[in-house]
Amino acid sequence: MIETKQSTDDLDKNDPLRRFRERFFIPKQANAEEVIYLTGNSLGLQPKATRAFIEAELEDWARLGVEGHLHAAHPWLPYHEFLTEKMARVVGAKPIETVVMNSLTVNLHLMLVSFYRPSGRRRKIIIEKNAFPSDRYAVESQLRFHDVPADSLIELAPRVGESTLRTEDIIETIERERDDLALVMLGGVNYYTGQSFDMAAITTAGHRVGAAVGFDLAHAAGNLELQLHEWNADFAVWCSYKYLNAGPGGIAGAFVHERHARDFDRVRFAGWWGHDKETRFLMGPDFVPLAGAEGWQVSNPPIFQMAALRASLEIFDEAGMRRLREKSVKLTGYLESLIDGIENERIEMITPRDAAQRGCQLSIRVRDADKSLFEALTARGVIADWREPDVIRVAPVPLYNSFEDVGKFVAILKECIDR
Repeated sequence: MIETKQSTDDLDKNDPLRRFRERFFIPKQANAEEVIYLTGNSLGLQPKATRAFIEAELEDWARLGVEGHLHAAHPWLPYHEFLTEKMARVVGAKPIETVVMNSLTVNLHLMLVSFYRPSGRRRKIIIEKNAFPSDRYAVESQLRFHDVPADSLIELAPRVGESTLRTEDIIETIERERDDLALVMLGGVNYYTGQSFDMAAITTAGHRVGAAVGFDLAHAAGNLELQLHEWNADFAVWCSYKYLNAGPGGIAGAFVHERHARDFDRVRFAGWWGHDKETRFLMGPDFVPLAGAEGWQVSNPPIFQMAALRASLEIFDEAGMRRLREKSVKLTGYLESLIDGIENERIEMITPRDAAQRGCQLSIRVRDADKSLFEALTARGVIADWREPDVIRVAPVPLYNSFEDVGKFVAILKECIDR
């Protein structure tokens, strides 16, 4: 067994964010011991405050009925505004650029309606070959919607013998397709490899050739220190049930850069909740969009989901993304060093070694796609996840994972491999 007890004790003792772990429920095994939970990249843990936030809205509904829209402790009519500034700080945006609404792929479609505008030769879209399937489905369906040939989809693949993309290859592809390119749409962090992308450089390259640039931040929001406004992306979308701890199926978010805030002639799918607040209840026939990202809203929001997200964003605002990212780099780097110490050909880490090119997730490729290793880890109380065909993903989340979690995981991993 790897001896990590002393070093993990010291690291946890000197962790200025260690107190936040106590603000979350840690699932337990049948023997009442806490699991080693390394799956915040799939579903974040529940903040202990979440129940009170949701119950407050239930109580106001019971007490006030429809009057809760105006007279609840946190009135429902403007409820999404209670989340805007905190969410904007998480993604490095201005409040006018940020809105909490819908689910991720719905938001992606709404953004594609507005920012994928094929015209003449300029109709191609660049995505990752190994993008999350939902992104590919959305993009392909947009091509069909516009009657654009399927070969207008350009897929970025790693070089032969490599697992991740090189920034220079992404930019070279953008330059090569400059006259035909309408949109660059990448993930902020690849769900499979854990690679994060140089979003600033990619955005600059896309704009240089006249293309729009957007990002799916499902695995980046709450994980990386994002600077969406400074990076100048046209749009971004993200979910909140992973690193943002809003619960299963939690409400999502969207970013639209400030320079588009009053581009009211831009094509969009309109809905009542995106209409100007001053005249919304006059029920007029003509749609007058709100300025900024709010103008892409379609429907009034689910208050209970927003309450759950608000509970988590309170914690993020207290901890701060910069401090969380600093701990994340140390925690994931420690995990990396311990995995390297196993030195067994059965496993290989495919996530970039450079901390600037990854979030907290490490992806461990298992030789011969042998899922029995993952099953053995699960039986020992490790909650990680398996992604076909051959990867175990582990994500030590800085809000609630400890260095002790990491040490215990690697000790169990080594034991399982040795057997």
